[in-house]
Amino acid sequence: MKTRMIWANLAVADLERTTKFYTALGFEANGSNESDELVSFAFGNDNFIINFFTESRLKAGTHMEIADLKLGNEVIFSLSADSRTEVDDWTKIVTDAGGTVFSGPEDFQKGYTFGFSDPDGHKFNFLYWPGM
Repeated sequence: MKTRMIWANLAVADLERTTKFYTALGFEANGSNESDELVSFAFGNDNFIINFFTESRLKAGTHMEIADLKLGNEVIFSLSADSRTEVDDWTKIVTDAGGTVFSGPEDFQKGYTFGFSDPDGHKFNFLYWPGM
């Protein structure tokens, strides 16, 4: 059996703050986002979708506790950059939008990267890898 799509579902405390943050980074909303429980964005050329649900909605829908991202990590989403300069540019864009840089920018093997958290603590990194 083959899956047709993959997407991510994450919990956030404030949908308006999340919308402002990812809009400031230049990501496009996925659909009209007219719900008071969900905002959704498309990432990358393949339009990988990340749905950001209110904590209460995701908790009710999954029947699980939501991780405290101050104590640990769930996943790190990697976003590609076309150059070292673009990684540096993204560092400023993320910081100006209200994100927190937790690592870098720094050389990593043959690449160059930095890591950041969104306002809810979800982790991402921008990575330039020559030839990728």
